[in-house]
Amino acid sequence: MRKNKSNCNLNTCFMCRQCLKEWLPAIDANKKVFHFKKGEVLFKEGELMSGLYFINSGSVKVHKKWGSDKELIVRFAKEGDIAGHRGLGKDYFYSVSATALEPVTVCFVDMEFFNATLKVNTEFLFQLMMFFAEELKVSEKKMRNMAHMKVKGRIAIALLSLSNKFGFDLEGFINIPLSKQDLASYAGATYETVFRIINELIEEDIIRVFGKKITILQPQVLENFTKYEGM
Repeated sequence: MRKNKSNCNLNTCFMCRQCLKEWLPAIDANKKVFHFKKGEVLFKEGELMSGLYFINSGSVKVHKKWGSDKELIVRFAKEGDIAGHRGLGKDYFYSVSATALEPVTVCFVDMEFFNATLKVNTEFLFQLMMFFAEELKVSEKKMRNMAHMKVKGRIAIALLSLSNKFGFDLEGFINIPLSKQDLASYAGATYETVFRIINELIEEDIIRVFGKKITILQPQVLENFTKYEGM
């Protein structure tokens, strides 16, 4: 991590978009802009929460320990998203880790200024509450899928949700670098199972893979895999 000399434009991140215009100079004075290389950790699970991160560019995986040597990817974050908010609560410890999937630039604000921002900006507070509510619904749905859906369906959901969030690049690939291990961690499956199912999807001409790039050729077929049996 290194401090970035360049300033953000004060209209990209979640906080800047929702705060009063009169509050933007305060944000500009209190934020710190950091740059992380690919693979660098923004914050680590179990660390005392020092503040929140607002992503200006790049993509981040948010993950937590799953057993002794595995991880579960909780969500992905991109430009305009927030990270580190899962540390909010009574104890103020980060309950997850965040790692850069590519070069990432973030605005960081400490807890004192963040709390002051909440007290002054009611719209930001409301939007943050709605964001938490949506995250809770997504987490509950993911728990249900982990318990009741076959791995193929979970992989299909992962690919469809990533394409919806990140879109596609000029070549038609999902616009995020994604290893099979990361896909396995996001779908809650083993690497070996994901490797086998990805090869099946390639053979059936449902997706196409080039390195860490994936494109969806038949989205409706993937959608069919996400339906529960008997429903």
